[in-house]
Amino acid sequence: MRAHKFGVSYANSRHANRRVIALALLLAWIGVPAAHAEGSVRGLWVLCEGSQRVLEHPERVDRLLADAHAMGVTDLFVQVYRGGRAWFDSTLADPAPHAATFREGERDALEVLIARAHEAGLRVHAWVNVLSLAGYADGPLVRDLGREAVAVDQHGRSILDYPEFEVPQPDRAHYRMGTPAVWLDPAAPGVAERLTQTLAELVRGYPGLDGLHLDYIRYPDILPYSPGTRFGVGLSFGYGEASRLRFQRETGLAAPQGESLRNANRWDDWRRAKLTQLVATIGRASRAVKPGLRISAAVIADRERAYLVDFQDWASWLDDGLLDFAVPMLYTRDATLLRHGVEALSGLGKRRELWVGLGSWLFSNQPEQAMAQLEQVERIGGLGSALFSWDWITEHPALLEALSPAVAAPAPAVPPTAELD
Repeated sequence: MRAHKFGVSYANSRHANRRVIALALLLAWIGVPAAHAEGSVRGLWVLCEGSQRVLEHPERVDRLLADAHAMGVTDLFVQVYRGGRAWFDSTLADPAPHAATFREGERDALEVLIARAHEAGLRVHAWVNVLSLAGYADGPLVRDLGREAVAVDQHGRSILDYPEFEVPQPDRAHYRMGTPAVWLDPAAPGVAERLTQTLAELVRGYPGLDGLHLDYIRYPDILPYSPGTRFGVGLSFGYGEASRLRFQRETGLAAPQGESLRNANRWDDWRRAKLTQLVATIGRASRAVKPGLRISAAVIADRERAYLVDFQDWASWLDDGLLDFAVPMLYTRDATLLRHGVEALSGLGKRRELWVGLGSWLFSNQPEQAMAQLEQVERIGGLGSALFSWDWITEHPALLEALSPAVAAPAPAVPPTAELD
């Protein structure tokens, strides 16, 4: 993310922003945002390390809520776990980010944000990056579980030994990491247990949470994509010694390694099952702490790619009740691809709850196109939506205005007890 010059962005739109705040106050007064009244749902991702860092700046909470209401948002996905670090009170993750968040009396920033959002009629989901540690290779999880927790490719190379977490030579001439990062192996000893305990700790500490939103809940992928191990091309992960031994113990078969393709299909099925088990375990533990907690995941929109490449069988996660809803990330500038994707998701959405994730940041210079994409999703019907991300949108006032019809509308009547200043 680029640095945000707060004064420039908001000083020039102070009058419009007052109207947004007035609208937010009115909506809070009646108890529900406009999108709720229409029965639709719209999410907004809020970054923990974006330009705004709302959990570190109490004065930005009002702005977030006002912007959310102006855009018809019903649900906030607030990032609180990234790189193995916690923006919540934790004994299992790196607590340094939490120490930098603001406090109001006995309540920390996340508690304050949840309470304020609820007062404004918004739901809050804790957004967590599950299997990606970003560039943090020395956090508590890896220190406690060891190198074996990190994903290993079929040639026995740990991502910890990849230069800058990118594919090493000579493979780099042909392949790139889809997302360079330290990736955990969900089948490695202790990984699923530690992640489950950490997220249960989060839910236990913040009973006001409405949901838990899982991100990076997949195996890492390589560009170009290879649809499964059986073709013997590309790179794939999860080949740590402990994981291969576990596969042999559980199936009675030898795991492929190096150039070997033996039992390739069973190996892919097994890794897919391990990821599914992780989702199930996290959901079960979190719902035990708070029954009724909504579990969701940001997922690869192309279902075939998700299943074959990333081992992310998200449609089955929905069918089996492991997720309450999924947010396929349909990030594209191409109107035709968006239409095809939305139509495909609409068919799935007749039996499953789906919110279409839109890459609004792609249209900083064409803000009207961001709104056109949102309208295209809503024309199909039966689908929710989610906008990525608040930090980027609020950095670009024209984008915020395009996504906020209320910004240009006359200021509504405000309840007598509400004050703007």
